[in-house]
This record gives sequence, C-alpha cells and structure tokens, in this order.
Amino acid sequence: MTLLAVFLGSPVFAAEGPSFDCAKAESSAEQLICEDDNLAHLDRLVATRYTAALDAARNLGSGAAAAESELRATQRGWISGRDECWKETDTKACVESAYLRRNAELVALWMLEKPSSVEAWACDGNPANEVVTYFYDTELPGIRFERGDTVDAGALVKTASGAKYEGSFGRSIWIKGDEATYREADPDGSSYKCVRAQKH
Repeated sequence: MTLLAVFLGSPVFAAEGPSFDCAKAESSAEQLICEDDNLAHLDRLVATRYTAALDAARNLGSGAAAAESELRATQRGWISGRDECWKETDTKACVESAYLRRNAELVALWMLEKPSSVEAWACDGNPANEVVTYFYDTELPGIRFERGDTVDAGALVKTASGAKYEGSFGRSIWIKGDEATYREADPDGSSYKCVRAQKH
C-alpha cells in the first residue's frame, strides 16, 4: 500500500470554526475565537442554545413577540459584554467564562434541558416566602430561580465553602447543606436565611 493510499484511507478531522464568518470578525474577542478551537466550540454551543431559546420564545403564545424581542436584546447585550474582554489581563479566560455563563443562563432560563434537581427553600421561617431552584448540569453548572412571579437564571461561582450561584443584578443563593442564604436582586438586595423545604 502506498503512502498516499494510507493517507486517503485515514479519517481527517478538521477543526470546526465558530458560528460566525471569521472573514468578518471585528472585535478582538471574535478574532481570538477564530484562532482557538475550544472557544470556537463554545461559540457554536451558545449559538445553538440561542436558536433553541428563540424557538421557545416564539411558542409562548400571546407573549411571544415581547419575549423574542427581550431575548434578542439580552443577546446583543451579552455580545457587547463579551467584546469588552479585551480590557482584561487574560482575554481568553474572560471570553471562555462569558460563553460558559451564557450557555448556563440560556439553558436554565428557557429550560432547554431537564434539570438535574429541583429544590424549594422556605425563607425567614415563612413557608410562603419560598424560593424554588432548578439545577442544570451544563458545562458551568446553571440555576433557575423562581420566586413569586420572578424568574431569573445564573451560574455557579467559586467560593470557599458550600455552593454559591449568582443570577442577575446581585441575585444569589449560597447553599450549605440544608440551609442557604438567598439574596434578592438589586435594588432591593434583601438577604434571607432559608432551609430546604423540598427536594425532587
């Protein structure tokens, strides 16, 4: 067998590029993504999640148009934030973190996967003051918060003990065993001591 035959008979694995045209890359973040296979993979992943979220928004019935408009606006805002990574010392780490968090948020907010667990928390000794959390096993673990008629999404952050998840505008829950500290989003910012009331 000739060397050429051996080469032709072997699979060739070409790295896939990102979801956008690298010839039109403008920001330093986009240029970095075009040069890095892992970042390109994360870009395709988030693009797929975003498309799925758009489909979910369009199926909401009477609120579909507003939901789609808001989703498009938040995606544009996220892209602007990603492109600010040039200001950071480690641009690549910043871009990677932005993608991992956005993936977690899209999955949790639009429930694009089945949650790994659902837990209800009774706060300040009042069962009526309840926070329900949905956990997702995304690349960076994600969370969906439900409190009253408020829905938010976030992701796991590093902490010295327990598991802390941060959502939008300062919202967070810091879980230690069967207890947790829940912080409401700004401008309220109130904190509550909570105990696990239910686990599914």
